[in-house]
Amino acid sequence: MIDTREIGHRAGSSHAYKRSAPAPAGFGLDMIKVPEGEPVELDLLAESVVEGVLVSGTAVAHLAGECVRCLDPISDELEVEVRELFAYPDSATDATSDDDEVERVVDDLVDLEPVVRDAMLLSLPSAPLCSPDCQGLCSGCGVKWAELAPDHTHETIDPRWAALQERFGGTEEEK
Repeated sequence: MIDTREIGHRAGSSHAYKRSAPAPAGFGLDMIKVPEGEPVELDLLAESVVEGVLVSGTAVAHLAGECVRCLDPISDELEVEVRELFAYPDSATDATSDDDEVERVVDDLVDLEPVVRDAMLLSLPSAPLCSPDCQGLCSGCGVKWAELAPDHTHETIDPRWAALQERFGGTEEEK
């Protein structure tokens, strides 16, 4: 939360903020997220404009998750740009926009959590990888492809041909 009384309602006045807030539960996606309680560092500038308060700056947080291919743990840092107009009550923007179109200044306070959460969630990779060339796991044995020999294979027989193998006694290599 930012108290806009520090800025005033004069267009052009501004105030810089450096804040750290703990991440709430569920601050991410299934495979990668900001762990609950992890600090989200905010470096923001709140500027009073005619219609309200314009908040811009950056949000930085530590990420933790799993690679979608090999399930190895991933640790990274995410930095996102934040820029949002919070309309004053009874301003032209407040009167001409729907409730869900623009954020509002409520009791001289600005709630940054939805804005920061949305910016971070939209910047998270939907399929995080430990490295761009991760080959994942062998579907036959579940071992990472990077740890297996180049000639690693699993003999699989199409179930439609299995009856012929049983009748004629195996594969050519077995004879």
